[in-house]
Amino acid sequence: MDLRYHLLDVFTDVAFGGNQLAVFVDAPDLDTPLMQRIARELNLSETVFVRPPRDTRAARRLRIFTPAVELPFAGHPTIGTAFLLADLGEVKADGDRVAFALEEEVGLVPVTVTRSRTGGLSFAELTAARVPEAGPAPPPPAVLARVIGVDESDILTGEDAPQAVSAGVPFLFVPLRSREAVGRAWIDLGAWKAELAGEWANKVYVFCREPERPGADVRARMFAPSVGVMEDPATGSAAAAFAGYLAWRSKAGDGTLTWTVEQGVEMGRPSVLRLQADVVGGVVQAVRVGGTSVRMGQGTLTIE
Repeated sequence: MDLRYHLLDVFTDVAFGGNQLAVFVDAPDLDTPLMQRIARELNLSETVFVRPPRDTRAARRLRIFTPAVELPFAGHPTIGTAFLLADLGEVKADGDRVAFALEEEVGLVPVTVTRSRTGGLSFAELTAARVPEAGPAPPPPAVLARVIGVDESDILTGEDAPQAVSAGVPFLFVPLRSREAVGRAWIDLGAWKAELAGEWANKVYVFCREPERPGADVRARMFAPSVGVMEDPATGSAAAAFAGYLAWRSKAGDGTLTWTVEQGVEMGRPSVLRLQADVVGGVVQAVRVGGTSVRMGQGTLTIE
């Protein structure tokens, strides 16, 4: 059996940047263990198998796998697959814009793809199926410092303070004082297993408000050993939750709030994620994550 897939770089406008993604657009009805083995074989952050939807409101159903587990929702696979389906003409366009829903285990995820009129890359954006929700209180800074290999004094504890948030997948957001501290961060697996592995949010997203890229607002890194990803170059599901974290701390009031996050720089795969949160009456009503993608090639996986 020959299975064809497309390879993309997501949340980037240049080749060899962003987060790699494999998409099997016409995936046959494979069993879950086989899909997991294929994802482990490709060994990318995520691999997507596109299937006919169960919900008639959706254009396609996505099965999303890391090398270790299946995910109910993930941002860069959603953005990359939406871009690819539009680019291949698999979804009907209305002029320069196409809007449709993708069915994921978390629910229906609305997406839009806007084609550039100047020959640039299309911009794909998702609306998270769930609004961000705060989780249990995180471990104290002294514990977190051991887990991520920084000094306790590097972790902020004021208005920006560690918080667990989920928009479908829980993440622990840990604010650090500087870009230099973000660059030093790394997961101590022994400390992580002892202190964080059993927590509601055990995927660690460190960030600072000292970006390097002009126009960016935040520099971030994300570590997820629980799903077989030691570090991720661009994490859309975390960005959706992070939009809630940022909106809850914003002084801008009601309206649509926007941020730009740079991620993956330390890995040599710089990524740019655009975040939005709609706030009404001081309450986050919706969050969106968007970016561009680059098609890198195609391949065939042969399974005897």
